[in-house]
Amino acid sequence: MSPGDKESPKGSRSPGGPGSMLSYAGDLPNLCSLAGLLAALLGLFFAVRGVYPAALMALLWAVVFDWSDGRIARRMQGRTAEQRAFGAQLDSLIDIVSFSVAPALLLLSLGRFSAWFLPGAFVILATGVIRLSYFNVFGLLDESTYRGLPLDTNVLVLALLLVFEPVVGRASFALVLYVALLLLAALNVAPIGTPKLGGRWYYVVILYALVLSGIYGWQLR
Repeated sequence: MSPGDKESPKGSRSPGGPGSMLSYAGDLPNLCSLAGLLAALLGLFFAVRGVYPAALMALLWAVVFDWSDGRIARRMQGRTAEQRAFGAQLDSLIDIVSFSVAPALLLLSLGRFSAWFLPGAFVILATGVIRLSYFNVFGLLDESTYRGLPLDTNVLVLALLLVFEPVVGRASFALVLYVALLLLAALNVAPIGTPKLGGRWYYVVILYALVLSGIYGWQLR
């Protein structure tokens, strides 16, 4: 669907029309989202170069930024409906890069870009796009429940699995990762309810990112 095919909700625009694109990008929660995009780009860069510990460190912090932008938005006063709508779209598009494109590319890289890994990479991308499209249309099941497993969980699981890659060996680990990511992809679009975590879980995720970043940093020495 092109942008012109989707009609804006009645009353969503200010009388003077929308502001410039960059004025919305400069909103503090959206800057946080863009910081997550930068982290995801670093993850893609290191995945292509085969520096997997650095790639996972970057993607873990993409998760932290993804959790942070919503917390910042909820605490800000005076944000307009347009800023909130723009932020929701920005966050969703960045999620595709961070939690679908990046894991798919990581799988391809670990598989030495073999054609056998292309179907798995496609499934990861397709389920990510389907999940986010569904969420953008229908939202949560209730105030605290998602339908399916959130995409950022894929990176959290992937980051833990990669700790064991030096023990298992790269060739065997690529197959393990293939199976794990396909299972996660199935859960992303499964008709199951998963809790929307917040509160103290935010600090758990930060601690998780710090601990695994320390392990990966040690591996990079």
